[in-house]
Amino acid sequence: MPQTFTPAAPPATEPAARATALTKVYGTGETRVTALDSVTVEFARARFTAVMGPSGSGKSTLMHCMAGLDPVTSGSTRIGGAELAELKDRQLTRLRREKVGFVFQGFNLLPALTALENMTLPLRLAGRRPDAAWLDTVVATVGLGGRLAHRPAQLSGGQQQRVAVARALLSRPEIVFADEPTGNLDSRSGAEVLGFLRDSVRELDRTVVMVTHDPVAAAHADRVVFLADGRLVDELHAPTADAVLDRMLAFESHGR
Repeated sequence: MPQTFTPAAPPATEPAARATALTKVYGTGETRVTALDSVTVEFARARFTAVMGPSGSGKSTLMHCMAGLDPVTSGSTRIGGAELAELKDRQLTRLRREKVGFVFQGFNLLPALTALENMTLPLRLAGRRPDAAWLDTVVATVGLGGRLAHRPAQLSGGQQQRVAVARALLSRPEIVFADEPTGNLDSRSGAEVLGFLRDSVRELDRTVVMVTHDPVAAAHADRVVFLADGRLVDELHAPTADAVLDRMLAFESHGR
């Protein structure tokens, strides 16, 4: 395996999210597995970052820990200025609701609700009304103006995932974590969703961190970070699909 990668010096502005010496261990004794091994990484604001690595490299675990969905074994995880380990359960829930957006491989839409109702559901559950101007901006960005009254069964897979992206953006989160968001989509629909994620960064100044195994998907990002055996081993800026694939093949050949 390649040596642990040391990332470049962080930017002067505070990142949207940061992990420092992040370690995550599952099990004990003979069943002990180190999923993340002292990972230090930052995700800059208003940037689109892809996280890649072989199966079992720890990429989804990294996302879950940094999003506050899974407690860490040791090290630090921060969203903006908040240290997640210092937050009580209610504070952590509020932070996830207000500062973090999620997009998963499964669309997680409620079949009885319209697209608009699915988009606004988290805000309504929090007792908040969506800002009308921001709602219009998000709907225009994801291209769903003509589908707001449709229920999920009346939408294509790509349209359903765009509803999920809009839902993630409506609370104006500091960061959106997307876990294999195109995994259930055909290539055309997947490209549309990736385009909307990229547009949310470039046009709406959101921050997106996407876990993916697909070099073509990763090529939509501004930066790709690579994990192997629970460690950060490399990064690539302004990626192309071919460059990402070459890096992945190199890691796999080292692992043989």
